[in-house]
Amino acid sequence: MSDYVPDRTQQESPKHKDSFNLRINLFFFSTFLIFCVIIVRLAILQFVEGPMLKGEETSRDVKNVPISPARGIIYDDKGVKLAYSTSTQSMYITLKSNYSELEGGKKRDNYPEVEKLAEDLAAAFKQYGDPKGEILTKEDILKALDLNYRLYSGYIPRRIKMDLTQNEIAYFMEHKSEYQGITIVEENKRQYDPDTVAVQTIGYIKDFKRSKTLNKYQTITDEMKNGTQKDPGLMYSESEFVGFDGLELMYQDELRGKNGYMEIPVDPRNMPEGVDNIIPPEKGHDVWSTINKDVQMKTEQAIMDQLDWLHKNPVSGKLHRDATTGFAVAMEVKTGKIVAMASMPDYDTNVWGSGAVSSDNWKNIEYTYQNGTIRSFNSGKKGYHPESVVLLGSTIKPLSVLIGLKEGFFSRNYTYYDKGAAFFGKEGHQARIQNSGGHVYGALNPATAIEHSSNAFMVDKVGIPLNSKYGAEAIGIWDGYMKDFGLGVVTGSGIPGEQKGLPEYNNDNESVQSRMAYASFGQQGKYTTLQLAQYTATLASEGKRMKPQIVSKITDKAGNVVQQFQPEVLNVVNFDKSYWNVIKKGMNSAVSSFGDFPYDFARKTGTSTQQVGRELVDNGVFIAYAPRENPVLAVAVMIPEGGFGSQSAAPIARKIFDAYDEVYGLDGIPKGNKDTTDEGSTE
Repeated sequence: MSDYVPDRTQQESPKHKDSFNLRINLFFFSTFLIFCVIIVRLAILQFVEGPMLKGEETSRDVKNVPISPARGIIYDDKGVKLAYSTSTQSMYITLKSNYSELEGGKKRDNYPEVEKLAEDLAAAFKQYGDPKGEILTKEDILKALDLNYRLYSGYIPRRIKMDLTQNEIAYFMEHKSEYQGITIVEENKRQYDPDTVAVQTIGYIKDFKRSKTLNKYQTITDEMKNGTQKDPGLMYSESEFVGFDGLELMYQDELRGKNGYMEIPVDPRNMPEGVDNIIPPEKGHDVWSTINKDVQMKTEQAIMDQLDWLHKNPVSGKLHRDATTGFAVAMEVKTGKIVAMASMPDYDTNVWGSGAVSSDNWKNIEYTYQNGTIRSFNSGKKGYHPESVVLLGSTIKPLSVLIGLKEGFFSRNYTYYDKGAAFFGKEGHQARIQNSGGHVYGALNPATAIEHSSNAFMVDKVGIPLNSKYGAEAIGIWDGYMKDFGLGVVTGSGIPGEQKGLPEYNNDNESVQSRMAYASFGQQGKYTTLQLAQYTATLASEGKRMKPQIVSKITDKAGNVVQQFQPEVLNVVNFDKSYWNVIKKGMNSAVSSFGDFPYDFARKTGTSTQQVGRELVDNGVFIAYAPRENPVLAVAVMIPEGGFGSQSAAPIARKIFDAYDEVYGLDGIPKGNKDTTDEGSTE
């Protein structure tokens, strides 16, 4: 048997090589085909589809749509929330079509599908909404949709309704597919203390699109339009709520925080194409006002009670039913803090919850929504009424005496013989100014001239001598003294809308002598209640005019203080110490409503007479500070058409002092809940 074995490797080698070569050829051929396809596709992209894609890329834009932040809280000085935000659900609609497009060369004037949507929404709101709340009509909804893009760009969602009920939310979530573009969004709704605490001072909000009448928001709009505002967090949406008055406006930037925003790509028609990214908002800071709710509420109630008392009880033989408004400010002498600022009657600021007020609500608030302690407005209810800024009357006399002493017209111990009237003008055509009630006081010194409120003294010893010394320049000299004490200039409080007052001694139809004579006893200048309080505090501090502080600090969401406000002296009036002692002694008017007041205090009553329509009316004015030595609190009260200040305004001031004494203590020791007797008006 042979041992020979064939070599199979050698026999199969040619066949194996052929198979391997075939596979290699197939691989290279496939690779060639793939590259051919890629090259052809690249050519198509570059030469055929390239221009179109480039145009789409160029036209694609990303818009930042703001997301409103949670607005900060406004507290009273003890931490009571006076304005705060609560969560609410709102409905927004994002338009899916460009309704600005032309159809057949003409702009469409009706959109059946949109009208059907508005009808269905109105019906759903009526069925599932709060029956006591606002009922939106089809027309209201169409207006909110802004199909003509007068308020919003196409990509911006339109807010249709705030404060949805649970039934509304459940219905729309269940039928979401039937309402194209609808989104339910959680937002913040502004709420105000239902006790209506210092509402005109705290202010209110409106939506941004209705707030551009204010310079602040017009500037923001301009910055957004011209691109100078680059920070998306400071961009405003048309529907977000912003401060429109009071502290809400004054501290808008701090309370607002920074909005978030959605990065929304839009097509060439400015219509949305989804959402790329969402940046969350930053909550606003909290503002701590110097207003104390307890003192404020008792101040407000004191005014309303006194107005009611004047309507029912004759004073000097007559009722004062036309006294329908009252104003009061309480200011700490050493710090300038405003603990109460009341403009009455007031109203419920929550009527602005949706950013605007209904016509019915407007009728109820149009004569009460403004802050009468800082600006002039007419009550407008019964024909002619004096405005909230009235002549100061005899409350100017402490300053008149200071001016007379400073100018050297008389000394501290000078004796003047009051005959009941003073005369000025050309012989045979003299004007006669008499004391109130025609009283003849006899021998007076400067202090008792203030105490007895002698008009004759002020005219003879201040008004006429000023004219004799300075001639036409007397008006400027007088005005300079007024401004040193805060009369005729803004107080520095920073509250939006504060007015300078209305000095009337620039009337060229009167002689300078006449103007100075009337100015000397308070019949030539109308000033605000806040100015009067600052003036009183300046008298109390012997010449330091303090900036009225309405906010003490600002804190972040964690409670950290980010800004603290310190007492600030605006200017100092330098008079001899003995002159201040004369004023302090002379401010001693008789007021029965303070009969059992436990502190010695300085005060001055005033009754300013002015013509309203065809009648002369008397306005009640009162200023006081307590204690007389080491003063703590200054108070000013005005009651237009209230009659004598001692009878109309003084009882209100008494209750303010009592309220402050309970909370803080005029001697530094709070008296707690000690009851105070309702003095009413007995003069």
